[in-house]
Amino acid sequence: MKISRSLRILLIFAFILMNVGCDQVSKSVARTHIDTHESISVIGEYVILTKTENKGAFLGFLSSMENPIMKGIFLIVLPIAVLLFILRIIIVNTDLDRYMIFGLCCIIGGGIGNLYDRILYSSVTDFMHIDLGGIFKTGIFNMADVSVMLGTGLLILSFIKRKEVSLS
Repeated sequence: MKISRSLRILLIFAFILMNVGCDQVSKSVARTHIDTHESISVIGEYVILTKTENKGAFLGFLSSMENPIMKGIFLIVLPIAVLLFILRIIIVNTDLDRYMIFGLCCIIGGGIGNLYDRILYSSVTDFMHIDLGGIFKTGIFNMADVSVMLGTGLLILSFIKRKEVSLS
């Protein structure tokens, strides 16, 4: 089904905003109802809510960087440039499949959610932790991180599907 360019762009922005909204609502609830480093068991010891403020990037990367200008470049300016570049790719390339479009929208939405925190609060609120024993264990993360990971998974799926089509 072919849709108009205007509707396509509107849907892209709507999906990005839904991602940002889910992230920001969940972080607001965490900021309001979870004390810093409090541990709330959701599913036994497997899924735990515990709030931390991450002053860096993924898993605290760059949090100890002391130069505020360089930190601002790496944590705010560079991510904004990358997100705008990805947004341009989605809008300009009309031949992207739906997995790639949704995946890139998830990545943009998650990126904006964490950028919003960095700009407003000088840190990103993380509050979820999964520990499945020796099988699987995460650091503390948030819904923006989930969105970025889901987006990455959708991109991988898109590439696999394209490879299958080109092989047949």
